Formats: sequence, structure tokens, C-alpha cells
Amino acid sequence: MKILVTGAAGFIGFHLSEKLLVEGHTIVGIDNINDYYDVNLKYARLKELGVDREKAEFFYQETRSKKNENFKFIRLNLEDKKELFQLFTTENFDIVCNLAAQAGVRYSIENPDVYIQSNIVGFLNILECCRHHEIKHLVYASSSSVYGANKKVPFSEEDIVDNPVSLYAATKKSNELMAHTYSHLYKIPTTGLRFFTVYGPWGRPDMAPILFADAISKNRSIKVFNHGNMERDFTFIDDIVEGVKRVIEKSVEDRELYKIYNIGNNDSVKLLDFITQMELSLGKKATKEMLPMQKGDVKKTWADVDELINDYSYKPEVKVEEGVRRFVEWYKEYSS
Repeated sequence: MKILVTGAAGFIGFHLSEKLLVEGHTIVGIDNINDYYDVNLKYARLKELGVDREKAEFFYQETRSKKNENFKFIRLNLEDKKELFQLFTTENFDIVCNLAAQAGVRYSIENPDVYIQSNIVGFLNILECCRHHEIKHLVYASSSSVYGANKKVPFSEEDIVDNPVSLYAATKKSNELMAHTYSHLYKIPTTGLRFFTVYGPWGRPDMAPILFADAISKNRSIKVFNHGNMERDFTFIDDIVEGVKRVIEKSVEDRELYKIYNIGNNDSVKLLDFITQMELSLGKKATKEMLPMQKGDVKKTWADVDELINDYSYKPEVKVEEGVRRFVEWYKEYSS
């Protein structure tokens, strides 16, 4: 199949592109390579996919991978409706996997405008392109943040998600509503995936694993919010990518047009236990700076993934002990 992966220079988009290429699909990756975090990491991911930075830095320029002829990259903003429509017209995609978004719960409190442009306007443009180009299936990234301060655990797709506690979460809930409308009006099959805390090699530097690994390695204290009384459904990147791949590859002919799934590890791990595994893998103890809860944050996440198991035989396999070890191995190599 010919698949558009948006956010291809991002953490999940990079790994998904690699996986889909191995499976023999043709991938067009787009990304605006914004500077929300270090762009060098984004270009390093693209290099792993065989794309030279010297060419990838230019907007609207198609760059073919040196490693795999079935991958090419174009730097492009989702907000650029004209260029996006032209891309859809030229490429005739079968499937669209929209992973591009302005990420970050805390950053959305400080810079709300960029979230509306990227996550709302950009997503509308994706929906319009799918509508006018007869896309067979739109798979898109939602987030566990839509559950807000939900106290019922594990989180189920049937839970009410009308009370987001950050603008980022509100934009992801909006995406689900927008997709529902387009599925209803225009009969476009859409699948929203509520990602839970994803970690692993090539992860985002603003997320806890790299922040912790970097601080511990350099003898700096780590910030532990809510005095350590946090739990997360930490999900290793390989499990996430396998789940997304299954959703992309399976026919939607025998299911509802609009679906939402949790995708996580089906478990909740205490933050302090995650830190302990990080200490063991690094061979160093962390100096912990205990801090109160941050605005927009939640105490506990835990994904009920029964729906994804039933429909796609999804099975998360990587335990935190192994996942942290594999992450630290990559971190040591990348940061050396």
C-alpha cells in the first residue's frame, strides 16, 4: 500500500515508517521539523531513514531515501492547505496515518496558538484531503490526555472524556469529534488511537526518560512531580508501532466507519519504580527533587486495551525492565 505518514521525523512517526518499510509498503513522510525540541534529533531520525539533512531542510522539496527506494520525505506544514492538497493529488495515497501534531501538555499552557493551528487547522486540512481524494482509511493520533482527571481506572474508551485539563488534551478530543463528523457525513473510515506514555530509543527529549537519563548521567537532580505519587502506563515504542501497523494493514470493510482505541501497555507503573529501573540500567543513583503537581498533569494513567486486543490481536510484550534497558543502551550510544 501507499501510505502517508505525517510527523515522520517525530518519535512515533520515525519508528512507524521504519516498520512499514520492512513490511514492503511505500511511504511518503512529511514533517515541518519545528523547533519545539532539538531539531538535530529529528534530522538524525531522518538520517536513519536514509534522508540527508541538506535536502530535508528545504520546504516542499522531495527527498528520496538512500537506504530504501520506497521512502521519500517532504518538509511541509499541515496548515499549508494548498501544498497538502497538491501532495494528495500527486501521490494517490491508499492510507493516511496522521501523527503530526504540536506535542506537549505543559507547553500548551504557555503557547496555545500553535496548538490550534497545528492540531485543529492542520487536522481539518487532513480530513478535507481525505474527503476529496477517496482515502481508504485515516488513522490518527489521539492521546490518553483526553481522559483528563478521570479517576476510574483502567481508562476505557467508554469513559466520558468531556473534561480535558490542558489545551493539548482539548485539541485531541476535538480531533476525535472532527473525525466522527467526517466519518458520518462523508463515509470516511477513521481510527483514532489514544496513545499512552510512549518511550524508547529516539524518544522526545522533553519527556521523562531522556530528562531522567541525562540528569542522572551528569549528576544533576531529577524533578519528580507530585512528590513521586504518579503512575503511568509506560508503553515501549515497539509495542505501539506494532499496534498501529496492525490497524493500518487490516481491512475496515467489516467494521464501523468511526472507531477509537486505547493503545498502551495495559498496566500502570509507579513513577518511582520507573526511576529505579533507570538507575539500575545506568548504574547510578538519582538525586530526586520532589515537587508538587504541575498544572495540566494527571496522577495516574492506565489503558484498558481489550478493544484493540479483540479487534486486532494486539499484545504489548515489552516489560518496563526490558524497555528501560533498551532505551538506556540507545541513550548511551546517541549521547556519546
